[in-house]
Amino acid sequence: MAVTDHQPPAAPAAPDEDLVLAPRLRDLRLAAGLTLEHAAGRAGLSAAHLSRLESGLRQPSLPVLLGLARMYGTTVSDLLGETASEPDPILRGKDAAAVPSAGWTYWRAGGTGRAMQALRLHIPAEAGAQRALVRVHPGEEWLYVTGGTLQLTLGERVHTLAPGDSAHFDSLVPHRLSATGGTGADVLFVHTLMQSETSALCVGPPPRTGAGAHHGPAH
Repeated sequence: MAVTDHQPPAAPAAPDEDLVLAPRLRDLRLAAGLTLEHAAGRAGLSAAHLSRLESGLRQPSLPVLLGLARMYGTTVSDLLGETASEPDPILRGKDAAAVPSAGWTYWRAGGTGRAMQALRLHIPAEAGAQRALVRVHPGEEWLYVTGGTLQLTLGERVHTLAPGDSAHFDSLVPHRLSATGGTGADVLFVHTLMQSETSALCVGPPPRTGAGAHHGPAH
């Protein structure tokens, strides 16, 4: 399993958030009986990067925060120390901040503290750090292409999705997303937040797409 530490600079958090997030990450790791190196490997980070997060010297991007919440079997709201309240079912597009990470851009498209996490994302066509990432983790994923052309690799099968196409799959199947065409791909994305100690983001080379690979819309 390779690790990646190519995270964009994150905006400084509010002082109260700093006081909650860093020790919370450290306490969760210790409660799980994980060394810094083991936890970092599960999260797809370097030990040095996770150490900076636990000491408050660096703030995680949204994708990293989501991955850490999944790995520790909790929610982003819990990591940030947010008090429980009746969630607002409405999220206005103008209030959703773009979060860049390794060439992709994410927007939150659903509430926090739910069993599912909804995101909008833009995947550029050019090669980037995330183009070769193969993800494997417990749960389910659903995606819907709203623009451009998406290439979805599931195991050893390659599917090309156009606007209006969607996919729903078990995320224990090794999967990879990339875009073809000059404009990249815009995708609505929903995945389950599995509270499992086996949850992890596995990063590796793209799966083989030999003569048996399938090219065409996924159904």
